[in-house]
Amino acid sequence: MKTLPLTAILLTGCTAINSPTATSTAAPTAEVPADFVDIAALVPQAQVRMAYLGTENFVGSKVDGYQANKCYLQQNAAKALVQVQQAAAAQGYTLWIFDCYRPQRAVNHFMRWAADLSDTRTKAQYYPNLGKDKLVGEYIAEKSGHSRGSTIDLTLAAKDNSGNWQPIDMGSPFDMFDPISNVGAPGISAGQQANRQLLENLMHNAGFKVYSMEWWHFTHQPPVYTEQYFDFVVK
Repeated sequence: MKTLPLTAILLTGCTAINSPTATSTAAPTAEVPADFVDIAALVPQAQVRMAYLGTENFVGSKVDGYQANKCYLQQNAAKALVQVQQAAAAQGYTLWIFDCYRPQRAVNHFMRWAADLSDTRTKAQYYPNLGKDKLVGEYIAEKSGHSRGSTIDLTLAAKDNSGNWQPIDMGSPFDMFDPISNVGAPGISAGQQANRQLLENLMHNAGFKVYSMEWWHFTHQPPVYTEQYFDFVVK
């Protein structure tokens, strides 16, 4: 889930399927690109809980560009996610999705929020050990890999005693801007580390690579669009 600094964008990995030519010149479009897929059509078992559609997120409000609880991905990443879901289900889990394609207008919203140093309402929950002025860079940037359609923020969920899906314990919550969220972070239990490793293994086997700062953030390799940032509304 998070806004990825350009220096951390990962461009190696498995071969894309039927990849269209990437471009950096197309203007923002109001339409969903032809090669983007609503994940619900391919992975109906996944628990889609788009974090920026509501107010329970680090901004503390609904984020621009989200009007529906839908996860869009470029088709190569979407097809790979089917493989992840199948492998997770074989072990008793399902995917719990926080964010997928992210409109550029949402990233712009993040930047406005980051620039307002007086608004620290969500500090205790999302960045307790960092000043808000330290978030831009490794956690928030003007361009996000999510806006290119190959990046997803997610975790695994298991059924509780009532039969409801609940996210498993990863040692830190989604969007916790803190070293404890780093891949391989010390200070979490062996069980929490095993859960993170399971997610990473499932994603890696389907061609996704984790972002080292955030255990939940994965990009399908290679991303089809390397310079294009889309801005259609999620609706």
